Amino acid sequence: MGANDRVNVGLIGCGGRGRYVASLMRQAPNTAFVAVADVYDTNANNAREWAGGDAKAFKDFRKLLDMKEVDAIMVSAPDHWHAIPTIMACQAGKDVYCEKPVSLTIREGRAMVNAARKYNRIVCAGTQHRSAKHFPKIAEMIQRGDIGEVKFVRVWNYINVTPNGIGRKPNQEPPAGLDWDFYCGPSPKVPFNPNRFLATYRQFFDYSGGYITDYGNHRIDTAQQIMGSTAPHTISASGGRYIVKDDGDVPDFMTVTYEFDNYIMTYEGSNLNGFGMGAAKVGPKYYNGRGEYDQPNGICFYGTDGTIFAERISWAIYPETSNPRHQAKPVQVFYENVPEPTKDHAAHFVDCVRTRKTPSADIEIGHRSTSVCLLGNIALKTGKKLKWDAKKEDFLGAPDASALLGRKARKPWDLV
Repeated sequence: MGANDRVNVGLIGCGGRGRYVASLMRQAPNTAFVAVADVYDTNANNAREWAGGDAKAFKDFRKLLDMKEVDAIMVSAPDHWHAIPTIMACQAGKDVYCEKPVSLTIREGRAMVNAARKYNRIVCAGTQHRSAKHFPKIAEMIQRGDIGEVKFVRVWNYINVTPNGIGRKPNQEPPAGLDWDFYCGPSPKVPFNPNRFLATYRQFFDYSGGYITDYGNHRIDTAQQIMGSTAPHTISASGGRYIVKDDGDVPDFMTVTYEFDNYIMTYEGSNLNGFGMGAAKVGPKYYNGRGEYDQPNGICFYGTDGTIFAERISWAIYPETSNPRHQAKPVQVFYENVPEPTKDHAAHFVDCVRTRKTPSADIEIGHRSTSVCLLGNIALKTGKKLKWDAKKEDFLGAPDASALLGRKARKPWDLV
């Protein structure tokens, strides 16, 4: 493909997030969306109208993959529908932009990597932090020792949805134009419930890994990028559903401790409180901040000489002042607000389709970061402190945990 050739993209999963990122991707030079697919006619028709021109709309994504004029696809269906379209797209000779988390299970993620390599396809994870300019800068500072030795990293996502969360709704007939059986796909077939559909599907383990694989995925990926790591060797977790009374089954609070070779990382996911780390009124902007003081999402790197706070649209440096020895250190208070990187990440994918260069969020990176999130869920479900062999992608001496690395998919979608 030449630098000026048009990149034709197909959109699989046409909800709000899919259309939003697609609208940014379409702003890349000479890029067009020529087909869309969604099991819900309302979403598919809205996306076809948005795409304009002669764009085609399908209920079955496989018909989109049959189109020879489609060069690449964007997968933004619910999480349980990420692996299968990605693998089948690779088999059809298409490149793929797949939203995070890249998979619902660790074995699905490895199958996606294998498909990308076997068919020599560009497969990019939608972890847009990888296209932000400030995170490589922070990585260089930390690895250079600017804030001393960093042995502890904290990642958190906080929001208060108490007491009712997504609420309780009765099972009912699916809305007109929805193929509910197709929506369930590889997951168990259950009666239709509005809470299992559209924006609230992430509250169910049938379709998602919960808060940690959603918001946590970005920040865990960034923590690994900055610390230069790819996998922990030990994982333990605590949490459950304590207060929120709704139809969902993912935890309303969980904390995970990850032991890496040279540092400890904790993850906190809370639906019970929105304050997060807390912060002064003056300083950097906070992604999804809802008050004057709250800092609901973030990553902190705690060094012996200072602390770096990092988030999608800002970062800050705070000197260590609790010990007089550190007061003379050249760590200065600093903060910076930075651009939101999703548009750059979408354009980066299109550029990779043209140039065949490896994406900054290559599927191997996306798989490993998603895996770290899923390891936290497995530790929570088993209630064990688990030992992880990253090369074999299996647990040591924990067959009950190993059984959760994959799942028995419902036919005919048992590709993985």
